[in-house]
Amino acid sequence: MNMNALQTAKQVVLNYCDEIDNAEPHALLSALQRHTTPDYRWRGMHPFYEQSGAEAVCQVFWTPLRASFTALKRRPDVFLAGYNTCEPGRSTHTPTTQEDTVDNNAVWVCQMGHFMGLFDHPWLDIPSTHRLAFIRYVEFHRVENGLIAESALFIDLIGVMRQAGHNPLPPQTGSSFLYPGPMTHDGLLLNTHPQEQGVATLNLINRMISDLSRANQVAQETGDNAVPPSVLASTWHDDMIWYGPEGIGATYSIERYQHQHQYPFRANLSGKAFNGHVARFAEGNYGCFFGWPNLTNTATGGFLGMTGSSTAADMRVVDVYRRHGDKLAENWVIIDLPHWLSMQGLDVLARMRQLLGIDTVLTHS
Repeated sequence: MNMNALQTAKQVVLNYCDEIDNAEPHALLSALQRHTTPDYRWRGMHPFYEQSGAEAVCQVFWTPLRASFTALKRRPDVFLAGYNTCEPGRSTHTPTTQEDTVDNNAVWVCQMGHFMGLFDHPWLDIPSTHRLAFIRYVEFHRVENGLIAESALFIDLIGVMRQAGHNPLPPQTGSSFLYPGPMTHDGLLLNTHPQEQGVATLNLINRMISDLSRANQVAQETGDNAVPPSVLASTWHDDMIWYGPEGIGATYSIERYQHQHQYPFRANLSGKAFNGHVARFAEGNYGCFFGWPNLTNTATGGFLGMTGSSTAADMRVVDVYRRHGDKLAENWVIIDLPHWLSMQGLDVLARMRQLLGIDTVLTHS
């Protein structure tokens, strides 16, 4: 494994972030073009979706965002790079070690944190507050020959709506607050880290996923969705912290995680199918992955406090983990819930517009 390639990729992304974040509005496009390939592929959550080329990405996302939030700043909490362990064309593959199925041409960088700015103008018709606002994000970049060839940007859109006083969902089971970075304050991996640390982190994440897969198989065979706490305790610390998306919230300890997220998720969603990951990698004590989509399931009723649906819907999910010793300690999660809901006929932005008198007819995609 070429550690210098990881450091080079990190610098590419840092340069990209610095120029994009500081570019004047008229220079945004040229800044993005300097750091991306001509066939740049970008994935964004609802309502942005997939875009091709820097011009489309600027038009759909960056220009409107920067126009709505004055003095927008990026506040990263986690930054890491690694070789993708999902085989090209086989995103469902789960390797046993970080080097087992490494595609040496796929170097990815992940950054997680918050965009911070003054919400001075409406964004996606979300009313401006003229107050400080935070946009939770996780951004993935595939770096190729010194340029960014592919990106995926996950944001907590419902979290922004809530800050503006428009909560589109019933009360959540977890807690809602401004999520902190790692408890150890060591999430910005700007320097190299021993390869064996990343291998240990990735192996632990893979073992946790395997444990849950076996639990899912048992549930399908028996109809019992309960998971003994001991199953989680084999890979998670008892005082684990799970930072879920707005609509689900955050929870603390294995016991509360099970009652406030895992059991509602398992009991109120059926027909779960794992679709694999686009990228999964680790460095040091941190690891991450995302899928497009990771999961497909059907809401039987009760999840997020919502009624049931007969429509199978996709969940695009990103996970960022911190390992402490031989177990996982913290997990930051964003789910594209607006997209998952829109597939069932509820566009939360369209409904908000209707409530504000902007749209007179509900629409969904």
